[in-house]
Amino acid sequence: MCGIAGMACRPGIRPDAARLDAMSAALWHRGPDGAGALDTESVALRHRRLSIVDLQGGAQPLRLDSRALVANGEIYNDLDLRASMPDVRFGTGSDCEPPLALWPREGMRYAAMLRGMYAIALTDMASSDGELVLSRDPFGIKPLYLAAFDDGIAFASEARALLAGGFGKREALPQARDALLALQFVPGDATIYPGIRRLRPGETVRISGGRIVDRHRLRAFPDRTPPDGMSHGMSETEALARLDEALLDSVSAHERADVPFGLFLSGGVDSASILAAMKKLGQDRPCAWTARFDAGAVDESAEAARLARLAGAEHRVFSITEEMFWADLPRIVGAMDDPVADYAIVPTWFLAREAARDVKVILSGEGGDELFAGYGRYRRAMRPWWRGGRAPYRRGAMERTGLSGGEAWKSALRVQATARGPEARLHAVQALDVAEWLPNDLLIKLDRCLMAHAVEGRTPLLDPVVARIAASLPTHMKIRDGRGKYLLRRWLEDNLPGVDAFAPKQGFTVPVAAWIAKRSQGLAPLMARTAALQTVGSPQAISAVVRNTEKRRHGKAAWHLLFYALWHRIHIEGVAPDGDVFEILTAC
Repeated sequence: MCGIAGMACRPGIRPDAARLDAMSAALWHRGPDGAGALDTESVALRHRRLSIVDLQGGAQPLRLDSRALVANGEIYNDLDLRASMPDVRFGTGSDCEPPLALWPREGMRYAAMLRGMYAIALTDMASSDGELVLSRDPFGIKPLYLAAFDDGIAFASEARALLAGGFGKREALPQARDALLALQFVPGDATIYPGIRRLRPGETVRISGGRIVDRHRLRAFPDRTPPDGMSHGMSETEALARLDEALLDSVSAHERADVPFGLFLSGGVDSASILAAMKKLGQDRPCAWTARFDAGAVDESAEAARLARLAGAEHRVFSITEEMFWADLPRIVGAMDDPVADYAIVPTWFLAREAARDVKVILSGEGGDELFAGYGRYRRAMRPWWRGGRAPYRRGAMERTGLSGGEAWKSALRVQATARGPEARLHAVQALDVAEWLPNDLLIKLDRCLMAHAVEGRTPLLDPVVARIAASLPTHMKIRDGRGKYLLRRWLEDNLPGVDAFAPKQGFTVPVAAWIAKRSQGLAPLMARTAALQTVGSPQAISAVVRNTEKRRHGKAAWHLLFYALWHRIHIEGVAPDGDVFEILTAC
């Protein structure tokens, strides 16, 4: 896992060294094990390395003939790709080297051959027009950002690096701000910063002469219900066998590393399934970390401990207190340059800090709900309107608070109008979540919170072999008896004896609303006076929301407002996140 950055300029324009140095320095936390650089007449690549595979020989940029590459990620079918190209003399054992040989053979479709999580920048040093190819994995597990400027295009693993290099603007777009406050994330390709956008999940772009000249995109999950060729007439026994093969294949691939690795373990089905697969594959006493809160939230640590005992894992529980929340929240928000107000950033950041003492790779269960239909919103979407059915993302957190703001975000999250029938609606909502919710919320959260501590996050459920099985399942193998993830639960039941795979979903909560309520009288006037929130509503309206945090509707809104106030102070106004919440809000 690493950080990458660079520039592709118009012919005759050399990339600016000072800007490149600033971008590389801003990515140090992603790769403290080493730095690399390559400069041609009009293209420059920068790399920050976190050594995971081929510790001695995998330094980047990697070179093959006239081509060079920097990459952030892991290519899990590296060995298969090498075997398929016996005529190529590879120079290292790095899993990221095969794309250098695939590009001249496959062109814009080369990424279709890759299985993994990646952001790749590849250039042909012999090109006279500064050719650069940028690619991102189909799920969007690894981030990549672009900024066009007068002389070309700059790219980086994080938006903060582009800002450090003087690309884009350190401002908050009102439409993106409204989406963040309503949804807790910013959907689509555009970021909150003017002039900076995300490369879309699965997108490959070719840059020549300092501009994008070609695009191609891979889909992680089909937009529409696929043909029933695989699922039609498939028995549950056959489906379980196919799922077993896919899960073991994926977890085995995600375990490949030359450094220690562990697992984030909740009491839920997704991480328990990964743990069960690790046990079945013979992993000897893997380390597993679980977060708990001192009060005010569902405590999954006891169930997680039981799962760990069943699988023979070494289990560690980390307790997060209210005092830690107030003291460390600015540093947590400081990691979220692309803002995500998901309160799960709190336990994820703390667990990553703890895990970094012992491992450099963490497996995590992101993707199980989206692929196997675990969320309640999927079941609601399937019902007709007269039975309480409704599309997701109809309301934002600010509605009925007097601070609703704009609603342009609703058009970006509208489920396909062509979806007819419960099965089609279910698939459409799953596809929407895979395209928006996963890459722009859950995966940004995982990437930033772990990379803040130089830990690589891996997501075995977000793998092509698993996604193909999940996308082809008939509805009754996803949802049954009012519960989602039916087939995954059945697999877990068979493979981790003693587990209650069909226990009601508790849901993961962080007691941020209760914590804010305790401090609301002092916090409300400080938040109301911030420059960020003065653009959202009147001081009186802001204060009213914060002082009424005990109301369910206001609790989520107050958390989003607090996150945004801190985020704006740190990432827009430039306040260093070196104090507690109250010090950051009052800093000059």
